[in-house]
Amino acid sequence: MSWMNLGRGWLVCVAWFALQAAAESVPENLVADGVPALDPVLRNEASRYLESRTALLQSWHPVRREMLVLTRFADSAQLHRVDHPGGARRQLTFFNEPVSSANYQPVTGGCILFSQDTGGGEFFQLYRQDVADGRVTLLTDGKSRNMGSRWAPSGQQIAWSSTRRNGRDTDIWVMDPRRPEAARMVLECRGGGWGVSDWSPDGTTLVVGEYVSINEAGLHLLDVASGRLRPLTAKETHRVSYADARFSRDGRSVFCTTDRGGEFHQLVRIDVATGRMTGMLPGVSWDVEAVEVSPDGRLLAVVTNEDGVSVLRLVDARSGKERRRADLPAGVISGLEWRADGRDLGFTLSHARSPADAYSMDVRKGRITRWTSSETGGFDAEKLREPELVRVKSFDGRLVSGFLYRPDPVRFPGRRPLLVSIHGGPESQARPVFLGRNNYFLEELGVALLFPNVRGSAGYGKSFLRLDNGMKREDSVKDIGAFLDGLARDTRLDPSRVAVTGGSYGGYMSLASMVLYGDRLRCGIDVVGISSFVTFLERTQEYRRDLRRVEYGDERDPAMRAHLEKISPLTNVRKIRVPLLVVQGANDPRVPVGEADQIVKAVRESGGECWYLLAKDEGHGFAKKRNIDYQFFTTVQFLRDRLLK
Repeated sequence: MSWMNLGRGWLVCVAWFALQAAAESVPENLVADGVPALDPVLRNEASRYLESRTALLQSWHPVRREMLVLTRFADSAQLHRVDHPGGARRQLTFFNEPVSSANYQPVTGGCILFSQDTGGGEFFQLYRQDVADGRVTLLTDGKSRNMGSRWAPSGQQIAWSSTRRNGRDTDIWVMDPRRPEAARMVLECRGGGWGVSDWSPDGTTLVVGEYVSINEAGLHLLDVASGRLRPLTAKETHRVSYADARFSRDGRSVFCTTDRGGEFHQLVRIDVATGRMTGMLPGVSWDVEAVEVSPDGRLLAVVTNEDGVSVLRLVDARSGKERRRADLPAGVISGLEWRADGRDLGFTLSHARSPADAYSMDVRKGRITRWTSSETGGFDAEKLREPELVRVKSFDGRLVSGFLYRPDPVRFPGRRPLLVSIHGGPESQARPVFLGRNNYFLEELGVALLFPNVRGSAGYGKSFLRLDNGMKREDSVKDIGAFLDGLARDTRLDPSRVAVTGGSYGGYMSLASMVLYGDRLRCGIDVVGISSFVTFLERTQEYRRDLRRVEYGDERDPAMRAHLEKISPLTNVRKIRVPLLVVQGANDPRVPVGEADQIVKAVRESGGECWYLLAKDEGHGFAKKRNIDYQFFTTVQFLRDRLLK
């Protein structure tokens, strides 16, 4: 053997061992309990699927035609400025922790108001960054939870909700961000569901929302000077929900959405003086999920959710009739934001073949401009698989639907394994967005992906939302059984190789599916999921405890407590006989870490197999890239070992 060949062999060995060390290296804040050493080749195979990025529109600059976006170039999402379509993203914040939201001061743009928490604990603080020198000032107390900040039109004040008073109730506060020491509480509230929706144009009044549940929420008008509160919407004998309230530009009306008188949230205008309500945008039988008023007050930007797909319309603010509809791919729109001149409407769009990116619409011509083009890891996103909408009949005859992504049948012929991924909430909705790293399962492993919308999901009417409340909780799990029945008849899917996964409430659904349908599953994954409804309700953060009792039932009631204990996966842990992977953040304020600890312990004590991945610096799901990457590698290895083999 020549010295050259020996040298090459030595280099190959060094590279292989370096790759093995990198793949097996657990980030310092992760605890991999019972997780075997990762396949050293896995990181190399999957790495490009980890490098997709997003760019979420936060704010237009009030003077210049440029955007503020949230994107990640290192370990966490930070603020960046984009000064023209397709321009470079120029980083403005440089923290270890991710920034969650931000807005320019609305008159001069001389400072940026942004929100950030620590370690995923969701005790968000408000900060001011001065654009001239980048100096950052903490505006809140550093301890409480501060949410929903909104600038007054003058740019002199902000209003937001905070738990500063007692850690439980979300009171309404105002401050001049230049003098945070003079912040004052305007309204003392009871409950964790109060929040600021909008300022009146003259800056004297706030419209605030009182959220009780997804089926019940009201609107009030709050005089900022006196703290006097008066209802804008009447208290009904039955539950009614109002959302997305915005003042008209003359201050005489409030535009909002409501399910009053129907199944879906419809667009209405409420007269501030009389409370008279007028319907708008007739003929739309889906939820209106976002409304923003143009700077001149003549147009409304309205987004409807139509079978999970976002549709963007421009609506005449006076007549309520549609003026224009945006020509966009089937996906999901968020972050509507008018530019100050009223010519441009900004938004974020994600669809199956594109990560979430910032766009604008010329409202006069209808022309769509893409401002950012986020990376997809080097693969051709245009060749990614589009989902199909599937419907099955459940145990009670009701139709439930989901989005099914199939691998390429040419590359992966025959019956394919299936991963069922259940959303959280439970009042959330699976929608056709970019799958990011999950495309690895489709493109490299040939695994089909199903994202079901079981009863209790948003987007299908208020009656559908209520079908899983209280004593009906397990009916949503039975919907998963209906999907297993229906898809077992699909000749392109393999009913003997099915796994289930889910996060938060979806984590409970994953565990419950393993209890009820374990004989039809190969394995399951629980990400920050509820294992016992009783301990969850007793330990979730105070500010959200009563809000969750409305959905799940009150564990203080003996009959409800007995029912919650009966259906909890922890009670039925001996029925979980297939391998389980549990993922949890130690700082989770929603589903505390004890929910994961107790199900891991119980599964192992009953003789089951359980991998446990715990992050010491995360909360309700992982947000830091190094942790997300390791979670993904662990998930892939778990599914390769337990689903595919």
